[in-house]
Amino acid sequence: MNKKQKSNLITILIFVIIIVIALISFTGKNYPKTDEETAKCIGEKATLYVQLGCSHCEDQEKIFGNNLKYINSIDCFYNSQTCLDEQIEVTPTWKIKGELYKGIQTIEELQDLTGC
Repeated sequence: MNKKQKSNLITILIFVIIIVIALISFTGKNYPKTDEETAKCIGEKATLYVQLGCSHCEDQEKIFGNNLKYINSIDCFYNSQTCLDEQIEVTPTWKIKGELYKGIQTIEELQDLTGC
């Protein structure tokens, strides 16, 4: 294989890698959506602490889809004193029955913790 063939092969491989990365980033993550009744129940029994710009918070919120409006959520970016008072160290954090649960929680975990 001569230098020109190697150069063409490398160019094609780079192009393929760029296409694959672009496809992965545009497809995004596919989250199972939570039904309205479950979201309302969790929202009545738990508080979700998030922060503007937090990608894990966005992932947690996406689980609720259009039913996110039923979740009692506090953004620590805009309500920093509230989060300090509640001893929120990382986001996302759920407060359920006085206990803090750090990190993304699945719907099943939230149902178990809230009794929903």
